[in-house]
Amino acid sequence: MKITPIGIWGGYPKANSATSSFLIEHDNFHCLIDCGSGVLSSLQNYLPLEKIDAVVISHYHADHIADVGSLQFSRIINFYLGHQAPPLPIYGHTKDQENFAKLSYQDQTIGIGISEDDVIQIGPFKVSFCRTVHPVYCLAMKFKVGGQSIVLTADTEWRDELIDFARGADLLISEANLYEEHVGKAPGHMGGSEAGRMAKLAGVKQLVLTHLPLHGNIEEILDAAVVVYDGPTELAEVGKVYEV
Repeated sequence: MKITPIGIWGGYPKANSATSSFLIEHDNFHCLIDCGSGVLSSLQNYLPLEKIDAVVISHYHADHIADVGSLQFSRIINFYLGHQAPPLPIYGHTKDQENFAKLSYQDQTIGIGISEDDVIQIGPFKVSFCRTVHPVYCLAMKFKVGGQSIVLTADTEWRDELIDFARGADLLISEANLYEEHVGKAPGHMGGSEAGRMAKLAGVKQLVLTHLPLHGNIEEILDAAVVVYDGPTELAEVGKVYEV
């Protein structure tokens, strides 16, 4: 498996960038994880849009779905240009029926429901989910191929259940949206120290931090994580390929 950060920011993208999103690939199957602001523009540096085979949405906040409509429109344009393709599956939870319904559009995309404790096959990936702690229903996700696994926390406060969910992962991609002075004060997110603690307790092999804050010095987020976790740790870097 290889996974590439497409965007790294929480809330909204900085100039010429994108909100937190990842492209995960194996055996020529390409799955986009979240599709927020700026994601389609950034993604095209690494993959033509028509090559996307599936999309998985963690939750329906704008910084994770803002470009879904643009993705659907790209499929329509491709159809008008004579390139017939089967409907693109977009996986999202059904706790918000209004937003889930928007994942299906004409014959171009089709929404497929997911929920916590599901284990499903998406292309070559065995994918499982775990509910997070966020102001809206949100799902962490684990992608497995053979004995290798990549876990993405999505947006969340600390939740003990995520430790077992991430247990032994080859790569943990954790949100780290808070500076230490905001930990426990801002709902729905973690700081670098909490991401590091999760990585340590879960015994993961590598930690990558994403959904980063738009203010301050984000190196402080990394510094807080490495105080707790002594494994390989870094801030997500757009375009860098991580392989497991």
